[in-house]
Amino acid sequence: MKAVTFGEIMLRLAPEGYLRFLQEPRFQATFGGGEANVAVSLAQFGIDAEFVTALPDNDIGEAAVRELRKFGVQTSRIVRGGERVGIYYLEKGASQRASKVIYDRKYSSIATAKPGSFDFAAAFSGADWFHFTGITPALSAETAENTLLAAKAAKEAGLTVSCDLNYRKNLWSSEQACKTMEKLMQYVDVCVANEEDADKVFGIRARGTDVTGGKLDRDGYIEVAKQLTERFGFRAVAVTLRESLSAFDNVWSAMLYSEGEAAFSKKYPVHIVDRVGGGDSFCAGVIYGMLNGFDRQKTVEFAVAASCLKHSIEGDFNRISAAEAEKLAGGDASGRVVR
Repeated sequence: MKAVTFGEIMLRLAPEGYLRFLQEPRFQATFGGGEANVAVSLAQFGIDAEFVTALPDNDIGEAAVRELRKFGVQTSRIVRGGERVGIYYLEKGASQRASKVIYDRKYSSIATAKPGSFDFAAAFSGADWFHFTGITPALSAETAENTLLAAKAAKEAGLTVSCDLNYRKNLWSSEQACKTMEKLMQYVDVCVANEEDADKVFGIRARGTDVTGGKLDRDGYIEVAKQLTERFGFRAVAVTLRESLSAFDNVWSAMLYSEGEAAFSKKYPVHIVDRVGGGDSFCAGVIYGMLNGFDRQKTVEFAVAASCLKHSIEGDFNRISAAEAEKLAGGDASGRVVR
């Protein structure tokens, strides 16, 4: 089984631990980005994963490629060109202080890549699945067009297509997102969203839900999934349900809706080490479950377990195996030492 993802891999610069920006003049440099994170997770699960992007032909671009290869991600379709790797700065929150992200990604290699720069037909040869997020088309008019070309090529090649809506207010407005994402949704089979995405992008809101207050209504999310399915004809809709108690402590679960039925996962109380990439690891879990023919309940349980474990790992990438996710999904949440 092979999955292809398309998007931007960025340089992540973060102060050590829970220090604030420039509290001391040192940053830890790693790599991350939505679709790259999904590709890494899938590769760790044993899926052939290929990541398509554009990177500059310099040492930082080469370092990003080598980091992906270290995790077994295929990189042969990465286009080399443009002038810079996108950057994001992360300040990790603590207690009631929220995390902060500052983007420095304008004019990055992927954002300036002209439509037609990528050989998607070749990338999709022999593949089963294509994944992208709403972040990529938000980067520029060029990336929006390239994402549309990718989605069209994937459907023509007979792949299952998934999209994580991933609305980012720092990249575009709700109006811009709706206009662009509606064009893409006609090619999407599996839609992934969190408690805000459907509202911010398509104006579909879960009733009885207060995101900032940490209140979620299960029936409201079933209605959101129904509306999304009726509007766009999705085969499945997955919704992550984050009950945020503080920057440190969340209750994490999810719902998977398909064929008119919803399956809710068990809930995990999570004490967070690093929440960035949690949604991406969930996407990878959904893809893995569906590629392996898991039923609705088993798929959502695996995906939530995988993303629960990601919250315990520093960095964007989810450094776990499928066996570890299956163990947690099976009920072993003790955290006891394995000897």
